Amino acid sequence: MACLIGALVADTLVHAPLAHWAQSRAQVVALDDGQTQLTFSELYEKVQQEVTALQQQHAPATVFVDAQQSILAQMVHFLAIISSGRCAAVSDPDWPASVRQTVQDTFSQDPATPSAPTPTSPFYIGFTSGSTGTPKGFRRHHQSWTESLRVCLDTFGPDAASCVLAPGRFSHSLFLFGMVLGLWSGAGVVVQERFSAPRMMDTLRSGRTPCLVAVPSQLLLMLEIAARRKVAPIEGLRLILISGARWMRDRTTALQALFPNARIVEFYGASETSFMAWMDADASAPPQAVGKPFSNVDIDIRAPKSSEGTGQIYVRSPMLFMDYVGAPTDHTAAVRDGDWLSVRDMGYLDEQGFLCLVGRENRMLVTQGKNLFPEELEAVLMAQLGVQHASVHGIPDPIRGQQVVAVVQLDLTEPLPTAQQLSEACRAQLASYKVPKRFLMCSQWPLTASGKTDHLAVAKVLACLPPLL
Repeated sequence: MACLIGALVADTLVHAPLAHWAQSRAQVVALDDGQTQLTFSELYEKVQQEVTALQQQHAPATVFVDAQQSILAQMVHFLAIISSGRCAAVSDPDWPASVRQTVQDTFSQDPATPSAPTPTSPFYIGFTSGSTGTPKGFRRHHQSWTESLRVCLDTFGPDAASCVLAPGRFSHSLFLFGMVLGLWSGAGVVVQERFSAPRMMDTLRSGRTPCLVAVPSQLLLMLEIAARRKVAPIEGLRLILISGARWMRDRTTALQALFPNARIVEFYGASETSFMAWMDADASAPPQAVGKPFSNVDIDIRAPKSSEGTGQIYVRSPMLFMDYVGAPTDHTAAVRDGDWLSVRDMGYLDEQGFLCLVGRENRMLVTQGKNLFPEELEAVLMAQLGVQHASVHGIPDPIRGQQVVAVVQLDLTEPLPTAQQLSEACRAQLASYKVPKRFLMCSQWPLTASGKTDHLAVAKVLACLPPLL
């Protein structure tokens, strides 16, 4: 495996290793969706055919990947677009037609003829929602991802250079990165057209994919099924890379029991920053710790808000994005200061050098004259038996400034906690001003396309309710 990693040193373009693997690993399966397989030789040939088609069509500098195609077809198109020197825009298949048209119209005025790609050429535009829900494009150049790929292999070793299972959408940047990682290393990638936890476990049990890229919700579903079906330990998995949301560390022991040979790694990052910090999952770790910075990352905490040194987290690294495109920036947008960038997360560095995340700046509440970050309270609530999701908000209060309200979804397969029990659990772990004054139960839980709680949607529902007394 070391020879595979060594072959990548000279590559400065995301697609560059493909030609090499098409020669040296021609018959190795590069892409597998459970129905169709493409070897590296076949994948390279299909990519080159589409490159020719793009050139003959005089395609513009930015080309949208067809989100309605299969993941295999999307990857072929994506690689062809970036190989031709163009930038691939990857949209969400669930966008309404009107939204899709609005976003695509943004790029219709960009007919520039592409030139040969360079490390600082834009190659990828992904989309995330701003505070209004309007898709906001973030643009990246090749170097930001080749550096991410290198530091991933350097940090996590040969297991990160093994065949990857990336069971998520092509439009989710975490899973797209996982797919590219498998192609970059020459080990290949297995994908799922539609997520299925049982099929995910079957693939992992086969031993074909020693590396798994996953979000916490997928892992929790596997644990639930494994417990219900009394599934035997799955020994072929060697590395689990978790991101996209906070991992519930109280479930680490159960995850390790299901995958006894796997190293379980949490990493913290953002669409605009790539990797920022990482740590081996540890149930005894401080709940706010997200790890230590990657080797090519510098962290700076700006404008401390308290004696504990909490402030806005700024990062400097070669993995930062270029800029936003396609939508005006808003109060959720990243801010730059020279070489430094902040996605407006708030946190601090502890005595051991761990970066500790307390929450997002725009979600901070002020109650009883004190700052409260909902993420801390949500983590406590979701650690309680019977709580599946939680979303914390502030309701205007003439005395307190904001009254803390927790909206929760209960897990009907578990004993259901009462509001009093939840309140007592919060009071046992948090300062009294952080304890919710009201608990509301919600049966239909809104999620974003990436599987995270849609806090904006919850807030909109709260705003429509009668005043809480």
